[in-house]
Amino acid sequence: MKVSSTTPPSPLNPALRDGLGSQKNASAFVFGFKPWKEHLETWLPERAVYRAERSLGKWEFYTLWAPRILWASSARVYVWGYKHPEFLEKFCHNHRVPFIRVEDGFLRSVALGSTNAPPISLCFDSPFLYYDATGVSQLEHLLQHYDFEADPDLLARARTGINRVLETRLSKYNSAKEADVSEIYGPKDRKRVLVVGQVEGDMSIVKGCESPIENQDLIKIAVRENPEAQILYKPHPETLHGARATGPIAQEIRDTAQVIEQDIAIADAFETIDHVYTITSLSGFEALLRGIEVTCLGSPFYAGWGATDDRQPCPRRTAKRGAVEIFAAAYLLYPTYYDPELKKKISFEEALSLLQQEIQKGKNSGTGVLEMSETDIISVK
Repeated sequence: MKVSSTTPPSPLNPALRDGLGSQKNASAFVFGFKPWKEHLETWLPERAVYRAERSLGKWEFYTLWAPRILWASSARVYVWGYKHPEFLEKFCHNHRVPFIRVEDGFLRSVALGSTNAPPISLCFDSPFLYYDATGVSQLEHLLQHYDFEADPDLLARARTGINRVLETRLSKYNSAKEADVSEIYGPKDRKRVLVVGQVEGDMSIVKGCESPIENQDLIKIAVRENPEAQILYKPHPETLHGARATGPIAQEIRDTAQVIEQDIAIADAFETIDHVYTITSLSGFEALLRGIEVTCLGSPFYAGWGATDDRQPCPRRTAKRGAVEIFAAAYLLYPTYYDPELKKKISFEEALSLLQQEIQKGKNSGTGVLEMSETDIISVK
């Protein structure tokens, strides 16, 4: 990954946050989305949405899709993350067609994304997404240039939002059951370090690290820097549930760290923790919200602002930001929130309430997790 220190920040485009969907009789061409992600159509109600198959060849694009895009009214091209052929982005650049990347927001759903649960928030950005440290995303631009001091209402809203997130113990995914970590961690008699695992090869690592870093590397560094501490390793929930193909946890890891085999809520995992090590995980920011020291080996969106211990510098990020400002930008200004049942945009506060309601529905059903109807999930693996 080559990090640019000279990429000029583009002016914040509020329309990106809403998916550029406000113009009537306009067209949206969607590429690289899994078939179940049909929810995007409801996020763009003012646009005629045309979806291509996930596998797109160059010949098919230039013979079938390129002419339609050029003839369409106010065409926009939407891609999921960075899952698209290079020629598609090049075509849009050459013909000045807006090229919009889409990714889940920081409050997503009760169930894991791998279950095909529809998201409650999405991020629309161009040309870089928030986890891509090779260039300036709209989120990075906000953090670098927004005058937070001149917006006390936003900061007050952010503080209230942080308190609600901590009180409700909500996270990006909320399917894990509550746990008594004292039974898992044992008695605390020394410094306690939590190493947060990620899916190996995850795009946030590819785009957020100058060189490849694996979970095993992260654990080794945590052990080396904290020789007297209790080292706990929490694998990514999608690896625990088998949603991502991974091999068994190496014996070398088990010899140096206590592996948390249960899928426990991240809020519970943070209990009694003194220090968190991560590559680029959102969990690092969630730890920061709780006042826990955070070390980042990569360059996630919340690193480089003076709030974390950063091992990978990002020279572009010169502003000093604390957890409140980062939260205000990342949770209040950057994403779009959406009620998948009512099919309408909602506020961050309404999204929190909706997630709480869904979790309570699961508890009332006696399952402890969300009961999902056919309209909630299009297909479940």
